[in-house]
Amino acid sequence: MKALQYAEQGVARVAELEIPAIGPDEVLVAARAVGVCHSDIDLLEGRYIIPFHYPLIPGHEWSGEVVKVGDRVTEWAPGDRVVGECVIGADHFGFSISGAAADFFVAKPSWLHRLPDELSYTMGALVEPFSVAYYAIVRAGGVDASDTVVVLGAGPVGLAVTAASATMGAVTVVVEPSEDRRAAALSLGAAHAVHPDDIAALLETITGGRGADLVVEASGRPAVMAQALELVAFQGRVAYIGIDVGREASAKLGLIQSKELRITGSIGSPGVWPQTLRFLANSKLDLTPLVTQHFTVDEALDALDAAHHPETTIKAHIEFDATLPA
Repeated sequence: MKALQYAEQGVARVAELEIPAIGPDEVLVAARAVGVCHSDIDLLEGRYIIPFHYPLIPGHEWSGEVVKVGDRVTEWAPGDRVVGECVIGADHFGFSISGAAADFFVAKPSWLHRLPDELSYTMGALVEPFSVAYYAIVRAGGVDASDTVVVLGAGPVGLAVTAASATMGAVTVVVEPSEDRRAAALSLGAAHAVHPDDIAALLETITGGRGADLVVEASGRPAVMAQALELVAFQGRVAYIGIDVGREASAKLGLIQSKELRITGSIGSPGVWPQTLRFLANSKLDLTPLVTQHFTVDEALDALDAAHHPETTIKAHIEFDATLPA
């Protein structure tokens, strides 16, 4: 089989590998679509939040088809369309254990969820980033048509937050310097998408000076994280979802108390995958415009390169079509 493999720090290759064997309590999955995340680039460059070792296969945003099951597996069968969670106890699929960027890979049944018939394989590979956005909103208390939500940053997860918030009925405002990403936000349901220089005036106009009921910080930039406290309303909510490790910025921390704010931080999407899949299937939300480039496994290194250029790439997908040898 072919796989995108990180041989060592900074060295990626498309490798020819043996199809992995499965144990009695495992399943073999044929990948169908695998998204490239910025954390995949960090992993290649030697950075991740838990220990890992090369060589490894990345890929934690994926959809696939079950092609073989172990003797003790009863809940899955060949032909089942599946997606899977990436935080597996102490391990992270696609990071500390090899992931889905291969023609075939091994999974435990407990990791898997059935991909609804309403969702394509492309949509399936967007479930993981969307679930992160959905979890952040749920953890912050949810939103509805009474709320004004400001999303800071229109990367893939920020755009997923935008789509979720708008579908839930909130007036959703996206703050993003890139004109192309502002356009993407509008296509996903944002009521407004503005340059950072313009958000204060817009928020004054549309809320009558009240401020945002919920601010979702999705850029991971410390200065923007600090700004969230200034944009939110009295007794409003701030949800931090963008990741930063170790950098600093000045912030008006007194606003937390004087505005009586409720602040949440979230990482990953524990416990909400079934709910997320129902939301996507029932809402008919189409996230496929997030995928701006499609590559074959032979072009996997080009997919990595595309992901290095956020000015032209929102989400790159590697697509697979392998079948088990007879």
